[in-house]
Amino acid sequence: MEPCLLHHHHHTTLTYPSPLSSPPPPPPSFKGFLFTRPISVVSSSSLHLTCRPIRRAKIKASAGVCSLNSPLEPRSLVGKFLSGVLQNHRQLFHVAVGEELKLLADDRDAAHARLILASDSDESLLHRRIAQLKENQCQVAVEDIMSLLIFYKFSEIRVPLIPKLSRCLYNGRLEILPSKDWELESIHNVEVLDMIREHVTTVTGLRAKSSVSESWATTKVRQFLLARIYVASILYGYFLKSVSLRYQLERNLSLDNHGHKTSLSYNDMCNGLKDTIFGRLSNMPSSVGKGLIRQEEELEDLKCYVMSFHPGSLQRCARLRSKEAVNLIESYSFALFNHEGSGSVEKDDEILTSFSSLKRLVLEAVAFGSFLWETEDYIDMLYKLKDN
Repeated sequence: MEPCLLHHHHHTTLTYPSPLSSPPPPPPSFKGFLFTRPISVVSSSSLHLTCRPIRRAKIKASAGVCSLNSPLEPRSLVGKFLSGVLQNHRQLFHVAVGEELKLLADDRDAAHARLILASDSDESLLHRRIAQLKENQCQVAVEDIMSLLIFYKFSEIRVPLIPKLSRCLYNGRLEILPSKDWELESIHNVEVLDMIREHVTTVTGLRAKSSVSESWATTKVRQFLLARIYVASILYGYFLKSVSLRYQLERNLSLDNHGHKTSLSYNDMCNGLKDTIFGRLSNMPSSVGKGLIRQEEELEDLKCYVMSFHPGSLQRCARLRSKEAVNLIESYSFALFNHEGSGSVEKDDEILTSFSSLKRLVLEAVAFGSFLWETEDYIDMLYKLKDN
């Protein structure tokens, strides 16, 4: 059911299959499918436009992402195609995503290669413009892919995303149902969950172990403040995902340093986290790596670990790694909180809502941030994202 109590004429039914484990790596290509799309190629004398065959599944992609109950619709042809795959051929979704990311990377690299080849020719300015346009097109497509991957992760835990808030508002009252608190909390380990509950209490005023009457009590909040809380909670979820992985890595390395066996080797852990915001550990010399490891007795719980950070480390862990992630958060929050037909999200209307709905909003945002971190890591293996 759509997570709104009111406006049932917007209702969209979404049936999720059984939750899947983490998706397998995409196969190298589709077999038996063929599609074509235009691409520019250059001769030594002039620019010619032609078509080359690419491998793409002939999958119906007519339905838009709005039927997936997401406030953000895809802007690119790739995004619309993958939206249809997710709706109609869910089992092929990750295969299609992997294929499209490789094609986007090839297109972007080819445009840059042509730019380099033509750098000394009369057409250098034209090729520079073409390369820039291709870069922009690929970036929009990758942001759509990032959004759909995050949606997929929410569907795995059977949580429908909150639609545009204007569809959940009636006479200034906002209610978001179902709450889905358990499902949204289930993706985090105990230490992270304790910090998330403190965050919920801080931003909403709702105690961690509140009664039913307290949860359904109402409060007034400015809509612009609500948008800022949502974005801040996305960033907090992203930060917690980053810092918890760093904490686990440091703790495992500390145990290994004391002669204990770990579930992963040093190289396995470093390779899995090679592009995290705390640095490329796989390229560090051993003498530098030892400086990261603390003594086992100094490793306390996650909260104490975070509080011990110096400002530089804290800033690195809190910073988004890619430009695409920055753009996605901006466009997603705008789509969620912007009044339909309005030109700005910066509405200062006061709305009435329950603490339960506020908690639902915050927990979704934190989960969004955590999924965003994982999605960046997955995409970056196939398509190099822009550093932020």
